[in-house]
Amino acid sequence: MEIQQVTENKMKYKELLLLADEQENMIARYLTRGTMFVLNETEVRALCIVTDEGNGILEVKSLAVAPAWQRKGYGRTLIDFLCARYMEMFHTLQVGTG
Repeated sequence: MEIQQVTENKMKYKELLLLADEQENMIARYLTRGTMFVLNETEVRALCIVTDEGNGILEVKSLAVAPAWQRKGYGRTLIDFLCARYMEMFHTLQVGTG
């Protein structure tokens, strides 16, 4: 299992992005300023996008797991990854919902 940061061609993952947020215009708003990560295990199984909201707050804007891989711990793995990666930089991890 590998988690990679995506810096280019983020809309390549449009199908998964639309699972988390059905409004493509909203995705476009945070996609450019957010940091995207994908979880691969022979194929992309999950993704997430986080944004720095200031004042020590990191927000999960999008978290999606491919339907075939849901309820197998991939979303939790991404959240654990974010907590470990950003714990020194942020004091709060919040989830944005539409």
